[in-house]
Amino acid sequence: MGDNDDGKRPLDVLDTAKGDRVIAKLKGGQTVSGNLKAFDLHLNMWLEEASVTDEDGGQTDYGKLLIRGDNVILVSPE
Repeated sequence: MGDNDDGKRPLDVLDTAKGDRVIAKLKGGQTVSGNLKAFDLHLNMWLEEASVTDEDGGQTDYGKLLIRGDNVILVSPE
């Protein structure tokens, strides 16, 4: 299993982050953060209390946001 000694798979780590804040980097250069409510195997994610920061540092706040997994480069618990 390599460096992952605790036996967790990557999606297991994300599953334990449900209800907590996560940060996702998207292909377009935006960074999204919010409370992770749900996700699927394609990394489609439903976030609440979400905000999007663009490449220039401008921030837009959203209540609920659905991210299409095709756009996700990385996602991590905050």
